[in-house]
Amino acid sequence: MSRSFGIGVVGATGAVGREFLSVMEERNFPVGELRLWASERSRGKQIEFNGESHTVQVLDDDSDFTGLDFVLISASGSISRAVAPRVAAAGVVAIDDSSAFRYDDDVPLVVPEVNAEDLKEHKGIVAIPNCSTTPIVQVLAPLHEHSPVRRVIADTYQSVSGAGGMAMEELAEQSAAMSNGSESAPDVFPHPIASNLIPSIDDPRDDGYSKEEWKVSAETRKIMHIPELAVSATCVRVPVFRAHSAAVHAEFSDPIDADLARSLLEDVPGVEIVDDLAAEVYPMPMTAEGNDTTWVGRLRQDMSHPNGLVFWVVSDNLRKGAATNSLQIAESMIEQGLV
Repeated sequence: MSRSFGIGVVGATGAVGREFLSVMEERNFPVGELRLWASERSRGKQIEFNGESHTVQVLDDDSDFTGLDFVLISASGSISRAVAPRVAAAGVVAIDDSSAFRYDDDVPLVVPEVNAEDLKEHKGIVAIPNCSTTPIVQVLAPLHEHSPVRRVIADTYQSVSGAGGMAMEELAEQSAAMSNGSESAPDVFPHPIASNLIPSIDDPRDDGYSKEEWKVSAETRKIMHIPELAVSATCVRVPVFRAHSAAVHAEFSDPIDADLARSLLEDVPGVEIVDDLAAEVYPMPMTAEGNDTTWVGRLRQDMSHPNGLVFWVVSDNLRKGAATNSLQIAESMIEQGLV
């Protein structure tokens, strides 16, 4: 990259916002000007980036985005809906982490390793997928190139960090209370999360699915450009601080056995195979925490279908599932000459 770029971060003091800054430092992203925004409770907070202190501004109707190249947004859908169009109107690219624009026909929904070419169609706003969808499509896409995928069943096991910093605090408090023989009432979640599983994420739908489960289905179809793909998901919140996992059953047009799947995945950027069941070697949340790799294991032919393949996939939801994917989108747009 031959020049520096002006970067804004909306939601800079949140879990993903902090990760944006950390990942930018790690990747040596060429940041020139940096502007940080958050809510009123973070007014005046100082955040260090690349050895310099930056003051957090309050996001309001007077916030100025002009002169920047990218604004990375990690906020509620309502805030994103209000802010992203203002960013685009200022001639700046909004890269949004919420679900606000993911399903809009004129907004690219992008995992750069899978569909970076979709960025050419942007109109000032780019969406990133749900953090549980991203690793699933990263693995499905190269397999689909070999044999078209027909059906996907995904069961996700999602860490509490997907619900934000307060959810992580709640798990820590409940775990500590449990170890002391006391109780800590739930606040973020409807039930205690420590030593428990909650098979419901996001709002319920009339069809019996949750909104999170619908997201996995709709986003997989859009990213992979397969509108007719049959996808069903069950999304479960688990007492893990970081990294989402998923058990995926995929049906293809032709058989793909485990050895073929490994050969198709072994050179895929961002994907690493860890798979030796006899030696108890497989990806776990602790494998993925703090890195940008999508880890795959438990590869096996589905015993219930001749064209079926089963795999287990894990990735850090705050990094590849959010912050890193956003930065990779910016990097890809720069490489493609789109900014």
